Amino acid sequence: MTLCCGADVGATATKVVLVDETSAVMARVVMPSGIDYAATAEACLVSALAQASAAREQLAATVATGYGRYQVKFAQSVQTEIHCHGLGCFHLVQRPVTVVDIGGQDNKVITIGADGRRVHFKMNRKCAAGTGAFLEEIALRLGLPPSELERLASGAGEAVRLSSFCTVFAKTEILSHLARGVPVTEIIRGAFHSVVARIVEMDPLEGEVVMTGGVVAHNPTVAAILAERIGRPVAIAPDPQFVGALGAALVAWQNARQSDGGAPDAGRSL
Repeated sequence: MTLCCGADVGATATKVVLVDETSAVMARVVMPSGIDYAATAEACLVSALAQASAAREQLAATVATGYGRYQVKFAQSVQTEIHCHGLGCFHLVQRPVTVVDIGGQDNKVITIGADGRRVHFKMNRKCAAGTGAFLEEIALRLGLPPSELERLASGAGEAVRLSSFCTVFAKTEILSHLARGVPVTEIIRGAFHSVVARIVEMDPLEGEVVMTGGVVAHNPTVAAILAERIGRPVAIAPDPQFVGALGAALVAWQNARQSDGGAPDAGRSL
């Protein structure tokens, strides 16, 4: 069995996906990125190979993407997150969509056409507001583990207004709300609304919307709030945290096919 590997090294989490000769997923692994991106990527690969009952010699190609993509020592090439998230999402849904990815450090809106090619994209400003880092800061300020945010937000009946433009201002607002006795559940739901506000500010979000990334993987209430905001359903991609790594693995799969003399699958190319 020949495998192709995609490694998505994010600021918060590192993901590795292995696909076989048919582009079917054989393994997926996620670990906290930590401070040594190269070591974490290597650990993810070792775990993924064990999951697939495969040896390193079976790897035909590896493509890295994400914030720390240049630290993946075993990758032959790198690709942008925009490309990989668009390709991975289209591979999963096989129809034109607007991809909304909320990552640890940035947000992306990618419009994919019926042929699987990218029509346009937008990324947020270089600011943590509205990202996974923003929610982690909110959790830290409230003395909560990030894993508790979804449970608390989903049970809130109301949401207070928090700044969607600055993490520092939002934390100051939280102190004010706590001083007034506002329930923590309403503050957290307000933080989710703030994340959605940043997304809506970025792009009109036309057509079918599909969300990817670790934030929505752990906090699906964010997708429900976005659906309320735009007035139509919002889907969450299967295994949303792995979409970027899947896209990178598919690029590696295409590269391997081309090097073997085969034609790439145009329907999966961006």
